[in-house]
Parts: sequence; C-alpha cells; structure tokens
Amino acid sequence: MTHSIDEQRLWDSLMAMAEIGPSPNGGSHRLALTDEDAAGRHLLIEWGQALGLALRVDRVGNMFLRRAGKRDDLDPIGVGSHLDTQPKGGRFDGVLGVLAGLEALRTLDDHGVVTQRPLELVVWTNEEGSRFAPAMVASGTYAGVFSVDSTLARRDRDGVSLGEALTATGFNGEMAVGEPRLAGFLELHIEQGPVLEENHEAIGVVTGVQGMRWFDVTLRGQSSHAGPTPMRYRRDALAAAARCIDRLQAHALADPSGDTKVTCGTLEIDAASRNVVPGEVRLSLDLRHIDEGELDALEARFEEELAAAGEAFGVEAKSERIWASPVVSFDAGCVDAVEGAAKARGMAYRRMLSGAGHDAVYVSRVAPTAMVFIPCRDGISHNEVEYSSPEQCALGAQVLCDALVELANR
Repeated sequence: MTHSIDEQRLWDSLMAMAEIGPSPNGGSHRLALTDEDAAGRHLLIEWGQALGLALRVDRVGNMFLRRAGKRDDLDPIGVGSHLDTQPKGGRFDGVLGVLAGLEALRTLDDHGVVTQRPLELVVWTNEEGSRFAPAMVASGTYAGVFSVDSTLARRDRDGVSLGEALTATGFNGEMAVGEPRLAGFLELHIEQGPVLEENHEAIGVVTGVQGMRWFDVTLRGQSSHAGPTPMRYRRDALAAAARCIDRLQAHALADPSGDTKVTCGTLEIDAASRNVVPGEVRLSLDLRHIDEGELDALEARFEEELAAAGEAFGVEAKSERIWASPVVSFDAGCVDAVEGAAKARGMAYRRMLSGAGHDAVYVSRVAPTAMVFIPCRDGISHNEVEYSSPEQCALGAQVLCDALVELANR
C-alpha cells in the first residue's frame, strides 16, 4: 500500500490533454478520429513510450499499451476508457480513466513494481457516439456485439466512414478485434450525477449499470385552425403527447426508490404554428431502471399510457423500440478489489449502480469488469463546465492503482 500516485503529475497530464482541441468555454472538443482526437492519442503514445509500453492497435482503432508482467504468458489486466469527447464536452469524461491508468503505471514504474500479470492501458474508439453512432461502438465490437465490417462502415454526418477516418488519422491497426483477451478490466470515470458529491463520499464502487430502452414515438391527429375548431372536435397530437409524458413523469416520481427514470429528450411538431392545432408529433423516450423485471413493467406502463392518451384525444399513437441495453452486473471479484482498495485507504465510499453507459458495459460481456466513480461538481457532465478537483481525481486514481495491482497479482 506504499505506492502513492502523484496528484500533481496526474493533474498536469489532464490539463496538457485539455490543451488539445480546447472548446470556447474551457471544455474539450475532440470528436472521434478527428485530427484533435489523433493528436490526443499521439500525446498518450509519447507518454507511454517514456515508460517502455508496447503499442498495438486493432482494426477498429482501439489502442492497447502493454506493460510487461513477471508472467507474460498470462492474460493481462486492462485499465482505461476513452479520449474522444462530445462537441462541447468536458476535460474529464473518459479522459480521466485513461490518464489515471497511465498515472497508475507511472507510479508502479517509480517504485519498481512488476505485477504477475501484464497490464494493458486501453483507449476505446468513439465511446461518445457523437461522430459515429452508436456510442461505445468499438468496445462493443471488441466484445463481439457488432461486426468489424459494420463498424468500419458507419458514417458521420458528412458521409465519412469510420474506416476512412481510421485510415486518415493513421489508426487503422492490424491486430484482430477481440485481442488481447483480458483477465480483468477496470474503468475510472466521473459519476456524471450528484450522488457522491451530495453525500460527501470520495469513491463510488460501481456494481453494475442500469437497464436502458429507447423508443421513437409518433402521434398523428389532425391539423386544424385554433380559432374555429371547438375543443371537443380536435385531434390534438401535442395534447396527447403531453398527457402521456405527464402520466409517465407522475409514475416515475411516485416511485419511492427513485430507480424509475423516464426522459422525453426530443419533441418535434410537424409544420408548427402558433394558431394551428398540432396534427403530428414525434418524440423520443428513454426508460431506465436497475431491475430488468421493473423495466419490463415500465415499458408496459408506457404502452398503456400512450394508447390511453391517443384514445382520449382521437389520435393514432405508434411506438418503436430502437435500442435496449439490459441491466449489467459487474464481476464480484473486481468489485471487491475496488471496495477493498477504498476501505484500506480509509476513504468514504458507497456501492452504486451507474446511470450511464460506458465501455465497461460491453467489456463486461467478455472479461471480469468493475468501475470506480469519483464525484463531479454539481453532477454536471457532457458540458464544458464539467469539473472534478485535483484531490478527487487523485483519490480515484489511487483506488484504481491499488485495485489494479490486487487483480494483477491474484
């Protein structure tokens, strides 16, 4: 337990990375496989070379920087996250997980520690999904959820394929996707929510990720004049949407556990005008819960409320489920290693579920996995004001380092 990470060195690395692709208000703009993302990757490679790490890149651009172990024949333990950001993202989301992994390896180097298993510092491509949809596509390809060819063929808004972007930036690697096989994987991340900060806790020991389901909803009624059309003759698509949204909000707010989450993130009115009764409305719905059975019940409730709202307002209502991510439980042994590290250092921590998706979700399908959370100011993320303090980052990196050593020496 004597291997203390260097708080200042970690912070300096975070701030140096933030100088690449800075956004106007102090955040970061490094979309996946742009020149900025490539420059961030090259800086990491440079830092890795100073430690003697061996770089390999797979066919979808995932980077693996290897630190040899005493038993190089054993499968490695991976640590890492992503370097790409949202268009106006923060300086910590993803980046902290990569640079805290680097700091852990630097710390082991400082103390001459060689673990039994080799270690792999991992950068997953296009985690954010803001340039190439969906999010986490490269870690999903590593886990066998998406085919390599389909991933390489995904296109951005300008028609550039992910494969073309890999070639343009020089990260079209040759290693087979799915290699190296990991004996374990740890990912440090800012919480992206307010729980740790509000409870004055330093560490979140992440035991899993809540289930998520996305729907596209269309309501079709009849456009008509706002003046001459009596209320009882209207077929108001927006009123039906509002009824459905309101009922689902009330249902979620009535859950004493707070585990039911309902979000209407987009709403489009066809040919919107202030004196026209809306005839067609399209909206997106995001349903989340920590229990798969409860998520099934929430989906059924949504379908009931949608049908009832359609009937009440004389509107045709249709929904299509476009994505589902099941509830994920992380590996008990990896979770225990994280909890043990926080306990041994005397840090205030809680076991918790992640509300957001991360690369660790897909990696957990093929390797024992766990995550470490640290607080972020006001729970804000995917925003230029996203912030965690040097001390908070260092505490997270310390737990990551200790758990990494524990897993690599098991």
